[in-house]
Amino acid sequence: MTQKNKDWWVYIVKYSDASLYTGITTDRERRMSEHNGDSKKGAKYTRSRRPVNLVYSEIHYNRSMALKREGYIKIYQEQKN
Repeated sequence: MTQKNKDWWVYIVKYSDASLYTGITTDRERRMSEHNGDSKKGAKYTRSRRPVNLVYSEIHYNRSMALKREGYIKIYQEQKN
Protein backbone atom coordinates (compact mmCIF):
# COMPACT_ATOMS: atom_id res chain seq x y z
CA MET A 1 0.00 0.00 0.00
CA THR A 2 1.44 3.38 -0.94
CA GLN A 3 1.28 6.41 1.34
CA LYS A 4 -1.46 7.95 -0.83
CA ASN A 5 -3.73 4.94 -0.19
CA LYS A 6 -3.38 4.90 3.59
CA ASP A 7 -6.16 5.94 5.88
CA TRP A 8 -5.48 8.88 8.18
CA TRP A 9 -6.51 9.02 11.82
CA VAL A 10 -7.38 12.11 13.80
CA TYR A 11 -6.72 11.36 17.44
CA ILE A 12 -6.86 12.99 20.85
CA VAL A 13 -4.61 11.91 23.70
CA LYS A 14 -4.82 12.87 27.33
CA TYR A 15 -1.65 13.40 29.36
CA SER A 16 -1.21 12.58 33.03
CA ASP A 17 -1.71 16.28 33.85
CA ALA A 18 -5.14 16.14 32.11
CA SER A 19 -4.00 18.27 29.15
CA LEU A 20 -5.09 17.17 25.68
CA TYR A 21 -3.25 16.88 22.39
CA THR A 22 -4.86 16.46 18.97
CA GLY A 23 -2.94 15.12 15.99
CA ILE A 24 -3.09 13.05 12.84
CA THR A 25 -1.30 9.86 11.85
CA THR A 26 -1.51 6.89 9.54
CA ASP A 27 -0.49 4.51 12.34
CA ARG A 28 -2.17 5.01 15.73
CA GLU A 29 -0.24 2.30 17.56
CA ARG A 30 3.13 3.63 16.43
CA ARG A 31 2.15 7.19 17.31
CA MET A 32 0.96 6.23 20.81
CA SER A 33 4.24 4.40 21.31
CA GLU A 34 6.09 7.56 20.29
CA HIS A 35 4.01 9.71 22.65
CA ASN A 36 4.77 7.33 25.50
CA GLY A 37 8.51 7.43 24.94
CA ASP A 38 9.11 4.12 23.18
CA SER A 39 10.90 6.08 20.44
CA LYS A 40 13.11 9.15 20.12
CA LYS A 41 10.34 10.81 18.07
CA GLY A 42 8.14 11.66 21.05
CA ALA A 43 7.94 15.37 21.77
CA LYS A 44 9.80 16.91 24.72
CA TYR A 45 6.43 18.15 26.04
CA THR A 46 5.25 14.58 26.60
CA ARG A 47 8.26 13.41 28.62
CA SER A 48 7.05 14.92 31.90
CA ARG A 49 3.37 14.14 31.23
CA ARG A 50 3.38 10.38 30.73
CA PRO A 51 1.54 8.14 30.49
CA VAL A 52 -0.32 9.34 27.43
CA ASN A 53 -3.72 7.70 26.83
CA LEU A 54 -5.70 7.66 23.62
CA VAL A 55 -9.15 9.07 24.42
CA TYR A 56 -10.61 9.52 20.91
CA SER A 57 -9.89 8.69 17.28
CA GLU A 58 -11.67 8.80 13.96
CA ILE A 59 -10.69 7.67 10.48
CA HIS A 60 -10.41 9.81 7.34
CA TYR A 61 -9.62 8.66 3.87
CA ASN A 62 -7.03 11.27 2.99
CA ARG A 63 -4.60 13.63 4.69
CA SER A 64 -6.48 16.76 3.64
CA MET A 65 -9.69 15.68 5.36
CA ALA A 66 -7.78 14.67 8.49
CA LEU A 67 -5.96 18.02 8.66
CA LYS A 68 -9.24 19.94 8.30
CA ARG A 69 -10.86 17.91 11.07
CA GLU A 70 -7.80 18.30 13.31
CA GLY A 71 -7.98 22.07 12.83
CA TYR A 72 -11.68 22.13 13.67
CA ILE A 73 -11.11 20.15 16.87
CA LYS A 74 -8.24 22.41 17.95
CA ILE A 75 -10.34 25.54 17.40
CA TYR A 76 -13.17 23.99 19.43
CA GLN A 77 -10.77 23.07 22.25
CA GLU A 78 -9.39 26.62 22.34
CA GLN A 79 -12.88 28.10 22.49
CA LYS A 80 -13.80 25.84 25.42
CA ASN A 81 -10.80 27.12 27.41
